[in-house]
Amino acid sequence: MIVSTDNAEHYRWGAGCDGWVLAGGPDLLIIQERMPPGTAETRHVHETARQFFFVLSGELTMELAGRIHRLAPQQGIEVPPGEPHQARNDSTHEVVFLVTSTPSSRGDRIETPGP
Repeated sequence: MIVSTDNAEHYRWGAGCDGWVLAGGPDLLIIQERMPPGTAETRHVHETARQFFFVLSGELTMELAGRIHRLAPQQGIEVPPGEPHQARNDSTHEVVFLVTSTPSSRGDRIETPGP
């Protein structure tokens, strides 16, 4: 089956952010997310999930273990299990990106305080 944001499971999170589950299961989760300007997810850590964030459009700011990374379109960053992180949109334009998690990150999230 061909999957897109037109037919994928959709969810809303944060302050006007969107997510679409493009592929899901216990061993893999691929989501596309959209973050308006000035939004951020809660800083957190995954005990077992390894993640890869890949920017499709806009600029994503990723705080990873206290270091700030700015990702442009066609750039990505890996987040190993146990690394505190926070995705933010510090820009004035929306950002759209893919998040691949293996195994699935559902139920594997612990909120952490900032650096």
